[in-house]
Amino acid sequence: MKLYMTQNSGNAYKVRLLLSMLNVPYEKSMVDFPGGEHKKEPFLKLNPRGQVPVLEDGGRVLWGSTACLVYVARKHGGDTWLPTDPAGMAEVAQWLELAQNELHYGLQWARGVKTGIRKVGSYEEYQGYGNAGLALLEGRLKNNEWLALGRPTVGDVACYPYVSVSPEGGFKLENHPAVTAWTKRFEALPGWVKRL
Repeated sequence: MKLYMTQNSGNAYKVRLLLSMLNVPYEKSMVDFPGGEHKKEPFLKLNPRGQVPVLEDGGRVLWGSTACLVYVARKHGGDTWLPTDPAGMAEVAQWLELAQNELHYGLQWARGVKTGIRKVGSYEEYQGYGNAGLALLEGRLKNNEWLALGRPTVGDVACYPYVSVSPEGGFKLENHPAVTAWTKRFEALPGWVKRL
C-alpha cells in the first residue's frame, strides 16, 4: 500500500492516522507541493483533482481522504471504525460530512490565511464556518466521549486533524472544553502519530 501525501496536508494526515491505528504497513510517497507536482502529470493520472491524499493498493487507486478512510476502515478495521449497519454507518458519515465542510472550509482555510498558504477568500467567512463546526462538536462532545457510536470511528479520525491545529487559524480551543478534552482522548489512542 502506498500513500501519496505532502508534509502539511491534514487530509493525508487523516489517512496516516488510521493506517497507524490499525497497524497497517504502507509506503509514504512525498509529493512536491511547492514545486506543483500535484498539478502535473504523472500525478494527475492518479488524481485528476490534483490533490493529496492518494492511496494505491494492489492496483487500485483511490483519491480523497474520505474514500481512503472508508477503504482502509472496511478492509482492515472490521466493523469497529466504520460499521456496516445502515444506522451506524450514517451516524459516522455525518461527522465525515462535517470534516469536509465546516472544518475544512472553516478551520483549515482560516489557518491557510493566517500562515500565508491561502491567498484568496474571506478570513471572516472562514472563521464563521470554523466556529460553527467547533460549536457542533462541542454540543456533541459535552455528553459523549466520541462523535458516534460511543467509540472512536473514522468520524473522529476525519475531524481531529484540522481541530488539533485550529489555533493556528485564530480559533480559541479553550472556549470549547469538551472539544479540547476529546483531542486529548484521541491523542491517547493506540497508534496515534504526530503530524510530520
